[in-house]
Order: sequence, then C-alpha cells, then structure tokens
Amino acid sequence: MGETAAAPVFEKTFRDYLDQVARMAPSDLRDAESILGVRLTDNGINIPFFNRQYRLASDGVYDQDGRQPIFSVSVVLCRYLIMCPSHLVHDGAEWVSYKDFLDAAPFAGAFSVNTEDAIARNFSGRVEALSRACRHLGGRDPGDGLAYDLAMIICSLPRVPIYLLFNDADEEFPAQCRILFERRAEQFLDMECLAILGWLLSDYLMQACGKPHVTII
Repeated sequence: MGETAAAPVFEKTFRDYLDQVARMAPSDLRDAESILGVRLTDNGINIPFFNRQYRLASDGVYDQDGRQPIFSVSVVLCRYLIMCPSHLVHDGAEWVSYKDFLDAAPFAGAFSVNTEDAIARNFSGRVEALSRACRHLGGRDPGDGLAYDLAMIICSLPRVPIYLLFNDADEEFPAQCRILFERRAEQFLDMECLAILGWLLSDYLMQACGKPHVTII
C-alpha cells in the first residue's frame, strides 16, 4: 500500500489517537514518563524513536527538526503512550519472532516480506554497510556470541528494543535476516504497530546507507 492511499485512513486514526492522548489524566502522563522512558515538557511529550527525538503536542507530532513525520510514525508514538501499562513490566529478555505473538497472524506474512526478506535482500553481500546502518540508528552489539555474521540490538522506543540477526549469503544459502522482539513488547504496542516498527526499520536502514526510502505506510 502506498503512502498516498494510506494517508486518509492514517490521518483519521492519528487524530483519534491524539484526542485520546489529550484526555489522559496528568497522573497518567506522569506515570508514562517513568514507565515508558518519555519526558514531559511544557511543549509536549518528548519520545526517542530510532535514535531521533520526537515531540508529541496537542496539535500533532514533530521531529527534532520541527517537521511532521509520516502518519505511521505518529500513530506508533500515540499508541505507545495510550497503551502504557500500569507498571513497568519486568519479564527478562525473552526474545521472540513477530509471528510468535498471539495476535500477529494478520500481519505476519507482510512482516516477513517487508522487513526480514527486504533487509536480507538489500544487504546481501553488504554486512559492513548493514552494521554501519544499525549503528546510525543507535544499534549496539549485544556481545552474546551468537553464530551470526551480524547481531545488533536497536532501540526503536525506550521499552521496545529490536534484535536484528543477519547471516550473509554463501555458496549454499541466500542472505537471511531474523527480527526479534522482547515478549513484553505486546504490552507496549499492538500488533499493527509492531509490524510498522519492522517496516520502518527496513526503510531507515536503507536511508542510513543513502538509498532512496520506500515507506510502506
């Protein structure tokens, strides 16, 4: 789906979410500050997203340059606030594939094609370029010694890290990419928003390499 076709739907959804955020009680916003890792200011709510700062205000969402992002980014940031759990969930770093979440089935196929397959295809033979792109997004090597050509943890949102695992192509197999989330991610975002995170990750990695971006939504 192209951005032009999706924009009216996303705009309505985004406006509905903005209204929900506006109705959040001051105590709920203060809880969100500590639980979600966001920051309340006089001008709105600052939210780190893929190594950039965004500000959610009453009239919309703005990036660190004062520009409004695409609606999919704005929707994710709103949902992150709206879905804030009553306490910070501590269940350890149990990493799971997107398809392992209970309600992921409607988006699982598209997630595989538009995120994992796209990253594998675009970075086949380019492990160093992928490593640099991940670090551009704030990625770090977890140092856990897994048998992959590249392993990176990228913080999409403060409580929603993404684990990227990549094996380059060889004589027998094409390049492969696996994207994992913490099991608790479903308590911070719904399945549609988690899918959007994956699609944006693929897009942002390409942009970090100077390639034209092809945003899905």
